[in-house]
Amino acid sequence: MTAMAPHIDVHRAGDRAKTRVSWLDSKHSFSFGEHYDPENTHHGLLLVNNEDIVLPGEGFDTHPHRDMEIVTWVLGGSLVHQDSLGHSGIIYPGLAQRMSAGTGILHSEKNDSWRIDGRVPEHDEPVHFVQMWVVPDEPGLSPGYQQLEIDDELASGRLVTVASGLPRYRDRAAIAINSSHAALHVARLAADSAPVELPEAPYLHLFVARGDVDVEGIGTLYQGDAVRLTHSGGQRVRPIGPAEVLIWEMHARLGGQ
Repeated sequence: MTAMAPHIDVHRAGDRAKTRVSWLDSKHSFSFGEHYDPENTHHGLLLVNNEDIVLPGEGFDTHPHRDMEIVTWVLGGSLVHQDSLGHSGIIYPGLAQRMSAGTGILHSEKNDSWRIDGRVPEHDEPVHFVQMWVVPDEPGLSPGYQQLEIDDELASGRLVTVASGLPRYRDRAAIAINSSHAALHVARLAADSAPVELPEAPYLHLFVARGDVDVEGIGTLYQGDAVRLTHSGGQRVRPIGPAEVLIWEMHARLGGQ
């Protein structure tokens, strides 16, 4: 079988579509809502990579989802989650969280500006988070929810497997997703952290959630930048000061292998 040629596609932060209203500043890496571009609908199995900032006391009212694995990663502040399965909790930095929409689920996400120390509500801090959607293996699964705090693991500066359905990460992923071809890795890097290495995969999506990094063979990526890699991997990612990167490893794409 002939090996596929690697392909690298850098997407700069400023080129993302934007949704801005009085309480929300949202930036979309892919087509989302009214921002539709037939040339930018997904990469691998990743359909949504939204970076959101929500003002205190505001947020997304109850709304439905179906047949999607939704992973939310909070960078600053805290986000209150409630859903029709009875789950209710606060998502904060270092907490891995996944909602499987399956046959259908209703949920809301709001910034209540809850401080982590004592959970005392102080309505003065925006919540900053990235929400990512990947396609499950099949439609019509039972909806579900899972979360786990992994702050200690992130402090190592290594690549941490946050969410996965890939069998190879079954014993080390913090939470599971119903996609046997996808995994999310996160590295929270100090300025002096050793470089982390991208996994080898048919499809990779690297998003710089915080700070700036240098990627071997690609160059400098700044906060909000992303790179989509096809039939690639192995590049080292070096922090330029404190940084945080979100890396989706995918072994299939929407519509087939």
